[in-house]
Amino acid sequence: MHCQTIVLGAGIVGVSTALHLQARGRKVILIDRDEPGSGTSHGNAGLIERSSVIPYAFPRELSSLLRYGLNRQPDVRYSLTHIPKVAPWLFKYWQNSSAAGLAVATRAMLPLVQRCVEEHDALIDAAGLGDLVKASGWIEVFRNDAAFSKAKADAQALAPYGLRYETLERKQLHERETDLSDNVVGGIHWLDPKTVTNPGGLTRGYAALFVKRGGQFIHGDARTLRQVASEWQVDSRQGPITAPEVVIALGPQSADVFKPLGYRIPLEIKRGYHMHYQGHAGAELKHSICDAQGGYVLAPMAQGIRLTTGIEFAASNDAANEIQLKRCEVLARKIFPLGQRLDAKPWLGRRPCLPDMRPVIGPAARHKGLWFNFGHAHHGLTLGPVSGRLLAEMLTGETTFTDPAPYSAARFN
Repeated sequence: MHCQTIVLGAGIVGVSTALHLQARGRKVILIDRDEPGSGTSHGNAGLIERSSVIPYAFPRELSSLLRYGLNRQPDVRYSLTHIPKVAPWLFKYWQNSSAAGLAVATRAMLPLVQRCVEEHDALIDAAGLGDLVKASGWIEVFRNDAAFSKAKADAQALAPYGLRYETLERKQLHERETDLSDNVVGGIHWLDPKTVTNPGGLTRGYAALFVKRGGQFIHGDARTLRQVASEWQVDSRQGPITAPEVVIALGPQSADVFKPLGYRIPLEIKRGYHMHYQGHAGAELKHSICDAQGGYVLAPMAQGIRLTTGIEFAASNDAANEIQLKRCEVLARKIFPLGQRLDAKPWLGRRPCLPDMRPVIGPAARHKGLWFNFGHAHHGLTLGPVSGRLLAEMLTGETTFTDPAPYSAARFN
């Protein structure tokens, strides 16, 4: 079977890339070994995060480093056996998180973040998925006055970015979220983001739109990617698929394909968990809530109230470890009346991250027709459609809406 472009990966980034290429006239086949939206795109906190204009940096303060070093914090934990392997990557991440490095990453990411909602909106409307999306923002909550005061100052410092937010003192916050406990002293309600009540369903809806418009989704093994004469070929359940162009958009599995081709892109994995809960005695959560001090999110989902954890540094295939989830659950029950767990076991996902806090989007340096679109870290759902647009504009020779140079894989040469 032959097409113009193969897209490897049916998560939010791959599906969005396929849609944007298709909209520009390409005959596209989307390939994944699993169903669309069943990986990391399924299990996230469901935030289309317009307010995250500052990337998630590595802590620089000595007190923070010492605290995390004890491996007892709820927002970050690590496997002792994995640290030697990931230490060089963490050091690069730490270097890039200096004030100067963070400013570079912020400038690089801003064009993508600024367009994230409008790019989603276009696909949501086209796919008829408005019932999965809320335009009510999310609320960052705080458990003591010192943290709340700092957050208010930090929010004011973001004024140049034009973000809309409301500062909620204790009474206002509890009027907006009536079932929050008195342990919460205030919050920042970020108004620009949108929230998704079924992130996997959103990705599947986008994939259905791609198929409705004439695209093909086929199960296949991206790891079989190879060059055949002047084209690319990958094995599928329907036989070999061949095309002159291929896009690697496999999120955390991208390295399984680019490494055998000789590329040394420092892609690392930040693992994370989720669990769904009932609200105790009918308690209702109206907005997604981030406990900034605890490093977790409570999000109202179709499946129940989803608790998503922060970062776990462990080997991708290590067995799941509930320690971090349990720590977050203890904290969450102090601010909201969670009921019983609804899932038999925690879901484990993997975020694809790069040490300079920006993705790789663009052509490979040494192989004609090979393209990359991965490494979106904590914001794959947020940035999937806008990254798909940029990649499609580059691949088809359009004028790009922003300079793609900051996302080039060549920065790691």
